[in-house]
Amino acid sequence: MTEFVTLDAFDHKLLERVRRNNLEPARVTADAVGLSESAVLRRLRRLRAEKVIVADVAIVDPARIEPRIELHVLVEMGTQVRSHTDAFKAAMVRSPEVRGCWDVTGETDFLLTVAVRSMAEYESFCQRELTTDAHVRAFKSMITIREIVGFDPARAVLAR
Repeated sequence: MTEFVTLDAFDHKLLERVRRNNLEPARVTADAVGLSESAVLRRLRRLRAEKVIVADVAIVDPARIEPRIELHVLVEMGTQVRSHTDAFKAAMVRSPEVRGCWDVTGETDFLLTVAVRSMAEYESFCQRELTTDAHVRAFKSMITIREIVGFDPARAVLAR
């Protein structure tokens, strides 16, 4: 079970700032939240040590690097045997095309976000990961036409 960390108002202000830009200089952050630079650095070290801040990452826009097709795939498993669903999850983690995988409720068991350069590459992904998995009963693909709400680092939460 997750152990919660007690945060004060300054901690919440710091987290809001680093969610938006974790490269902001400590002196700028200090001025914005009303703390000294050393207090900001000390608090950020503590938040990292307590695993409140779990990663400092760069968010890359894949569309700026290469053309891609993004799909959302609903996957229905034929069985809910833990070893089968765990194996499926592990395969999705290893698959370079999978940008996100969620365990969901309802008729569908998993929701995937898949990014590929072509439909031939998507077909290859489906053959390798979905149609050959005896425990996948069915899957349904939806191609993303355009993004309406983009990734907002301030709203980002990492899955555990």
